[in-house]
Amino acid sequence: MLKFLLDEQVSPRIAVQLTKRNPKLIVSSLQNWQGGVFLSANDEELLIAASTEKYSLVTYDLQTIPSILKTWSEQNKAHGGIVFIDEKTLRPNDIGGLVLALEKLWLAEGDRDWTNVSVYLTP
Repeated sequence: MLKFLLDEQVSPRIAVQLTKRNPKLIVSSLQNWQGGVFLSANDEELLIAASTEKYSLVTYDLQTIPSILKTWSEQNKAHGGIVFIDEKTLRPNDIGGLVLALEKLWLAEGDRDWTNVSVYLTP
């Protein structure tokens, strides 16, 4: 089942709005997840922790995360799923647009096994 972990560039308000709209949806912001201990973690540590808890990371990080995933793929190392957001498509301050797009993705793909799945979020 798809569970969202919002990276630190994604507003925690999105987690609040998503759970208000759909209480069945499991979503945590990095600021609140596990007491915020992963706010200072490097990307690999974060991806490992998210995968362990079966969370898919929602991130604007189009620089470092893809290269980590490429390396992990070559090493046959699994991750819990990634939802990439391009700020040209969905701006970080577009809370409503992000909420609707994430809910739409969850409704369409929520029952899927998200191990090693990477997608780009669309409005």
